[in-house]
Amino acid sequence: MSENKAAEIRKQVERFLPKVMKPSRYLGTEWNAIRKDWDQTKVRMAFAFPDVYEVGMSHLGLRILYHLVNSYDDFLCERVFAPWVDMEDKMRERHIPLYGLESNRPLTEFDVIGFTLQYEMSFSNILNMLDLAGIPMRAKDRGTEHPWIIAGGPCAYNSEPIAPFIDFLMVGEAEETLPELLRLIQEQKENPVSREEFLLRVSQVEGAYVPEFYEVHYQEDGRIQRIEADSRVPQVVQKAIVRDLDQSYFPTSPVVPYMEIIHDRMMLEVMRGCSRGCRFCQAGMIYRPVRERSSETLLRHAEELVKSTGYEEISLTSLSTGDYSCIQPVIRGILDKYGEDKVSVSLPSLRLDSFDVKLAEEVQKVRKSGLTFAPEAGTQRLRDVINKGVTEENLMDAAESAFKAGWSSIKLYFMIGLPTETQEDLDGIVVLAKKVVELGTRLGRRNVHVTVSTSSFVPKSHTPFQWEPQEGMASLDQKQKYLREKLRDRRIKYNYHDVETSYLEAVFAKGDRRLADVLELAVKKGCKFDGWHEHFKYDTWLECLEELGLDPHFYANRAMDYDDVLPWDHIESGVNKRFLVNEHHKALQETRTMDCRHLDCTGCGICPDRGVQIDLKG
Repeated sequence: MSENKAAEIRKQVERFLPKVMKPSRYLGTEWNAIRKDWDQTKVRMAFAFPDVYEVGMSHLGLRILYHLVNSYDDFLCERVFAPWVDMEDKMRERHIPLYGLESNRPLTEFDVIGFTLQYEMSFSNILNMLDLAGIPMRAKDRGTEHPWIIAGGPCAYNSEPIAPFIDFLMVGEAEETLPELLRLIQEQKENPVSREEFLLRVSQVEGAYVPEFYEVHYQEDGRIQRIEADSRVPQVVQKAIVRDLDQSYFPTSPVVPYMEIIHDRMMLEVMRGCSRGCRFCQAGMIYRPVRERSSETLLRHAEELVKSTGYEEISLTSLSTGDYSCIQPVIRGILDKYGEDKVSVSLPSLRLDSFDVKLAEEVQKVRKSGLTFAPEAGTQRLRDVINKGVTEENLMDAAESAFKAGWSSIKLYFMIGLPTETQEDLDGIVVLAKKVVELGTRLGRRNVHVTVSTSSFVPKSHTPFQWEPQEGMASLDQKQKYLREKLRDRRIKYNYHDVETSYLEAVFAKGDRRLADVLELAVKKGCKFDGWHEHFKYDTWLECLEELGLDPHFYANRAMDYDDVLPWDHIESGVNKRFLVNEHHKALQETRTMDCRHLDCTGCGICPDRGVQIDLKG
């Protein structure tokens, strides 16, 4: 019967597909896509990315987990993305449920649907996708006939606003724990026990968080009084860690889309984690410790990727690729072997203090593109507050080397609204941009072009700035207008993020479980694709918050005390709270903390407490 259902869906979709934008988003027949025999597998999973195809297909986590699950004979994994609004309208019109791309089977036929939580503004898409699939949004309303709804990714570290909709979450790195959880689902299918008994088994897996076993109690003023864990589950959920990245699974035959996607290239993950310790950066805290892959492993992966994909660009990905200790031999090895075939290498994240113009020239021999640097703040004082660890001299040296080597286009990224920011820090952004332009002109570069991008600071959980408020919207808006005025120059382009989106992001980034009602109401009122400016319904969100008696300023703009119970206190990133408090103190004292890769341990706690260690291959 279900095969007939899939065939019927395929037939209906094929009729209207030519009439929607980018129909290849919905085909599922790409090169290297995996189609398994449904009846020969014991657990069927759909990896659900709550954004459009071209965003989801650019995500390395999806590539890894899709191929990892399919590498097991007993498991099957298909992909599903949020259909764009024109496709969704046609599906709802014809009562076509959301389906897995590879088989066209409705999501209700899968055993488990795994969402990735990359960004708070995608939460509404998760609920909308469940609704489109015909699956009740809330975990408590689902029965044994429904798939398990699970989630992971960086927002799992504060998943409270979406917790009532998820059966269980995976906190941390899932390469080793996801297969273990799928085995439990297989056992549950073969020898069913009660929902409670099954979820208790799940809760014993490293990094597994089952929200319904944790009860939140509130004080009269709205702050959290305590988070009470069921006595049968861990009081604090500790993240899962891949201890040896060099030996961990990595796919070398990724799916190659027909259409252009955001990151349309081969990806090599050179390392995981960052110990630079930028105080606003959640990724730098939650992905610790630093673990590298060896150059031999990466060159072997590169060879297999080139053979299996036909791409002409290899991106060396990590949080800070310039810090990878074997960067030179890896780049040389790739270019020596594939340079003649016009295969290029790109480094997506370059730090000013590890910028090597010879390396950049080597990388850009095949194809020259612009260079991007992130000073983050306009003055040295504020860079010390956020522990950025780069200087104006680093920027000017890097820019000079780049201009002399033939580049004429440079992008600079900054944040506004950072804790302790002053007018002088804002003016510093203008000064730095103009200095870079003048330097290029002085060095004889024609068509010098500098792009300045600013985003508004959003306080994130598990960082030293988690206690900080976000600056008020009116003030951030004023700062953007000021910079737009001051950066008027035909050689400078100024880009900035919408403050309303950043405000709502802060509400959810610091939010608790009470926001689940707001989320559900907003989705019922048509909110979706909130990360897309043209679909963001800010007024609807405010209306929903007001209707449910919740004050968004309480979440986004309230400074928290060190002894406040934080909504995410029962989720452990491995970096202890004592270290975060100390780093917050040091920020207010404008004091730096050095990188523990090259100096003494900074006491964040991840290595001794979790029995892991920094693993450098160079």
